[in-house]
Amino acid sequence: MLTALRADFKKAADPAKAALLARFFKTGKGEYAEGDRFLGLTVPQTRLLAKKYQALPLTAAVTLLHSPWHEERVCALVLLAENFRRGGEKEKKGIYRLYLANTRYINNWDLVDMSAPRIVGGWLADKSRRPLFRLAKSELLWERRIAMLACLNFIVNGESATALEIAGALLADEHDLMHKAVGWMLRETGKRCSQKVLLAFLRANYARLPRTALRYAIERFPLKKRKALLAGKF
Repeated sequence: MLTALRADFKKAADPAKAALLARFFKTGKGEYAEGDRFLGLTVPQTRLLAKKYQALPLTAAVTLLHSPWHEERVCALVLLAENFRRGGEKEKKGIYRLYLANTRYINNWDLVDMSAPRIVGGWLADKSRRPLFRLAKSELLWERRIAMLACLNFIVNGESATALEIAGALLADEHDLMHKAVGWMLRETGKRCSQKVLLAFLRANYARLPRTALRYAIERFPLKKRKALLAGKF
């Protein structure tokens, strides 16, 4: 079945689109996704293939996750997330552990964003959040982003405390992808939990907030309010 799936990937490959994706996802020398390779499929195409081959065992999903092709790793994460959703406690725990054992292959922002809230956030929703603080200290960019994005699961369910703690721990991060991730989760906190809580965090951390994170965090405020917040007027 895995062989058939990979044959379908090759049939759907689009070299021109692959070149565009390689530039979009910053795969050049010295860029954050240096060396990543694309077949040229859209995410909807990849999701359709994952649905077609949803009966693949977890061992096959892991094989796909280790693939040099970006779309095959996307497919693997779709399969893992869906198996996590359908699984019992034992299955969920296994997928969570498998996920964290393979973070070096979850190596672009789209891969993290589509999977971390569902798998890592899903598993830790009713458990200790200590693993997220360990990830937030990682030297690996993608593990730090996993720590932040996992919090979306909690935010959607009205709980902002962990997200704010993780955001605070990551304010000194130098990578632009982390500034965006922090700002995004702060914005979602204001949208889904409390604008007062968001404003209190921004006020307390204004001097340390990267400008990109601040701009993302305040996107849902009216223009006049955004200008005031950018100037530090709370």
